[in-house]
Amino acid sequence: MSVFVKICGITNEEDALLAVAMGADAIGFIFAPSPRQVRPALVADIIKRLPSEILTVGVFRDESPVRIAEVVHRSGLVGAQLHGSESPAIVKQVAASVRYVIKAFAAGSPAVREAASFGADCIMIDAPRPGSGELFDWSLAGELPVAVRLMLAGGLNPANVADAVRTVQPWAVDVDSGVESAPGRKDPVKLREFIANAKAVPLEREARERLSGEQPYDWRVDT
Repeated sequence: MSVFVKICGITNEEDALLAVAMGADAIGFIFAPSPRQVRPALVADIIKRLPSEILTVGVFRDESPVRIAEVVHRSGLVGAQLHGSESPAIVKQVAASVRYVIKAFAAGSPAVREAASFGADCIMIDAPRPGSGELFDWSLAGELPVAVRLMLAGGLNPANVADAVRTVQPWAVDVDSGVESAPGRKDPVKLREFIANAKAVPLEREARERLSGEQPYDWRVDT
């Protein structure tokens, strides 16, 4: 079993298709304020050209559940990534109308210890300044409750992702600026190396067993 790879901050069809061709499992589109922010109409056009087995995710920050569901469904996305200070109640409200939900936390946040109570399908641990692309102490990911799917983000790049997978044993890794040539534009060489290096490290038996239980939603079956 190899790590699941999400490429985030996609702003154009070329990069989306390239990431998929290189072996990415998920593609992320940012709707929160960001240099990589995209419009739902553009995302809808890109998604039409992606294989159905790819997990497509919209990234939101402190947005209303109604608005999140509206954008997700209008764009044709599968999931939503909540990258703000959303409460467990808000996350559960989003999960009631969106098929796959990722809740992001800053590394070291006390809320990480309570992550299982949020009802998300996956928990992302990011840098203390989420979305900054900064590296953090990976041992902080150990504060996440057992049996919760971990997506590791923050400062990952082709040079360090193999060490990250080997050390943390996450279910998934997420990258944005670490594979860019410029904000919003992916570098083909970095993209290929990141995905290959991440997937070259096998997950250990303990990590495989921890993730083998039934999950709330499997898009590869449900789509």
